[in-house]
Amino acid sequence: MSTLPDQVTIEPLAALAGLADLPGDKSVSHRALLLSAYSEGTSTITGLSSGDDVMATATIVGQLGADLHVDGTTVTVVGGRSRLRPSPTALDCGNSGTGIRLLMGFVAGIPGHHVLVGDVSLSSRPMDRVATPLRLMGASVDGIGDRVCAPISIDGGPLRGIEYHVPVASAQVKSAILLAALWAEGPTTVVEGVATRPNTEEMIAQAGGSVEVEHSDERSAITVRPGRLDAVDWQVPSDPSQAAFFVVAGLLAGAGELSCRNLYGDATRVGFLTVLERMGGAVSRRHEPTGLLDVSSSSSSLHGTLVQASEIPSLDEVPILAVAAAAASGTTRFVDVAELRIKESDRFARTIDLVCRLGAAASAEGDDLVIHGLGTASRFNSFSFDAEHDHRMAMSAAIAGLVGAGATISGFATVASSFPSFLDVVAAIS
Repeated sequence: MSTLPDQVTIEPLAALAGLADLPGDKSVSHRALLLSAYSEGTSTITGLSSGDDVMATATIVGQLGADLHVDGTTVTVVGGRSRLRPSPTALDCGNSGTGIRLLMGFVAGIPGHHVLVGDVSLSSRPMDRVATPLRLMGASVDGIGDRVCAPISIDGGPLRGIEYHVPVASAQVKSAILLAALWAEGPTTVVEGVATRPNTEEMIAQAGGSVEVEHSDERSAITVRPGRLDAVDWQVPSDPSQAAFFVVAGLLAGAGELSCRNLYGDATRVGFLTVLERMGGAVSRRHEPTGLLDVSSSSSSLHGTLVQASEIPSLDEVPILAVAAAAASGTTRFVDVAELRIKESDRFARTIDLVCRLGAAASAEGDDLVIHGLGTASRFNSFSFDAEHDHRMAMSAAIAGLVGAGATISGFATVASSFPSFLDVVAAIS
């Protein structure tokens, strides 16, 4: 496990410049591990996220019977369906909501009894949205209460394909169903009203799986058929959700230019860039021949805007966008972001608290988050903030302190779950 101090003091800086060295994409990393365990033969994964969340999934893949060797950010996995079996001990997902939801779908097809657990924070998060479709597929899924909180018991075995309309946009729910679909009898189709990140279906196809995707203005439908997957040499791109912190830092700093390279650039993952550009941010994008994305940002005067939840389907970037909104002139409204309330913390409430500590005004209007900005980060207060062990809140607060008047942040150690080198990157661009 990575270690970071639980309380940090961030000193303000007038200028920021350089290249932010980002970790591998967390979403891709989880999926590469699970698909490598399922695939026949030896897969390699280069650029794997070194965060505790992904390392927990790596450990679990080994518990389930895959032969796994980790050498820094490169991992070798010898997998295959015949190797996979229940673990005699619980599968500890730590703080990872992505990990536990994807694993629920993955182990549902492995015959036998599986128990998935997590830390105190993860154990309070509802898993019923995954349990419901898995039960329709024939899996036995039990958890605590009506919301199916961890610890979760799953009796894996024969599954049947279904057509499932996801009620709330969620790449994690979609992915859990598609991973279960690899084991099912017959095709499985997931229908989304709002398209979410396509990592899972893209990666299944890359491994030789049967995937069909249909898009229209009203919906997306992804169909997966069961079957063999072949080993792949996965190259994990940089994480755009982690890039968001440094793109905003570049916009709010008094001077300098910050760059982030090799980002996974699918539209579902970089909606935050469009929002920042609409706010007047000086953001430049360059698409590499590989299809990956390089982004640079520099000091800008921002103005408020209207942000629809569909622009940022995961809502992961809302806390750092709220920091940008606090530095903007005018009002920014994030529409229909109730899902923030059931993240690692109540991010809706924590974001309001953070913005108010900066000296700006923030409030909830139903499920909308409304922020009245100060016009510049130079007017931010020096502040103290309890991140309540939510990594995205901790990093958002750190960036606010860096471009403003400084900050003291508690509950910071949780940043190791996704970005253990965060403070090193901050030091490198200072």
